[in-house]
Amino acid sequence: MLQGQKISRESQVTGGGVPSDEVRADSAERYALNAQQRKHPTAALLTVPAAAALALGIHLLAAKSEPPNESHTYTIVLGSFFAGAIVAAVMQRRWPALQTRMRRFRPLFTVGVLLLCVWEMITSGFRMLPLPYYPSPAGVVQNMINDRGLLFDSTWHSLVLLLSGYLLGVVAGLVTGVCIGWSAPARYWGMPLLKVVGPIPATAWIPLAMVVSPSALISATALIALAVWFPVTMLTASGISNTRASYLDVARTLGANSHYLVFRIAIPAALPSIFVGLFMGLGASFLTLVVAESVGVKSGLGWYVSWAQGWAEYGKVYAALVIMAAFFSTVMTLLFKLRDRVLVWQKGMIRW
Repeated sequence: MLQGQKISRESQVTGGGVPSDEVRADSAERYALNAQQRKHPTAALLTVPAAAALALGIHLLAAKSEPPNESHTYTIVLGSFFAGAIVAAVMQRRWPALQTRMRRFRPLFTVGVLLLCVWEMITSGFRMLPLPYYPSPAGVVQNMINDRGLLFDSTWHSLVLLLSGYLLGVVAGLVTGVCIGWSAPARYWGMPLLKVVGPIPATAWIPLAMVVSPSALISATALIALAVWFPVTMLTASGISNTRASYLDVARTLGANSHYLVFRIAIPAALPSIFVGLFMGLGASFLTLVVAESVGVKSGLGWYVSWAQGWAEYGKVYAALVIMAAFFSTVMTLLFKLRDRVLVWQKGMIRW
């Protein structure tokens, strides 16, 4: 009897025959990776330090053709990274959590450092790309340090503008999406509006927004909200309208009213589609943010890029692009964490 209950629980977790095959495939992949690392444990631990040492050596060879301040700063950065990689490689044997994390990110770190080597060889080593349009990584790092105050202020203003427009667009998209997905009259009048206004890029409304809006900040916020509103509305309406009729019939049989059906049945069932819309809206908000800042707003990362390009300071442009990549990826990662926490019940049914 106990064995039968165990088999039943395993089949519920794996969701039948198909997910169990995926679990077995993941286990086989992990076993093969662990076996390879057990076969060559020292080589696996030293991949990142070896790549850092190679990057440091290439930089020392190419330092003669770089300004002294840039070369000195980049040497400190690479040396610190090399020392940290050595310490991490030593601590992995005594810290299982660090070993698990480094085992996952070791290939990414190694390839990233090797790409920095290629970048420096092309720019500072062989001078294959003309200056100042293609600065070396040492020049980018030095510009990030020199303009750290302005970059921090620009990042802060971009964060405030992004969150303001994104939250406004999410609230408007959720409200309109629920109404269109649940109510037939709202769907009749709302879908034509979505089909006409939605496909137009939010950046195409910049001339009208600059004329109608009293300030550039309000117009930029409205443009970001418009860019987020369309995908959130479409995916929310799709998720609400595709709620299983059996869920609603059972709830009505038990005496549920319309408020309960919407907020306790339809919206939770539509959460996977809603999160897809949130991710699509977040990507659209990044693009609209940079364009809106470069046109009218007097602060932010987009404004910084436009300003640096006007003065032909391409090292600062690349520095801002690095900050943008870190900034946008952090916001996207936080949304992934929220999705994982809210939709934790999906882990046993779909492959993430």
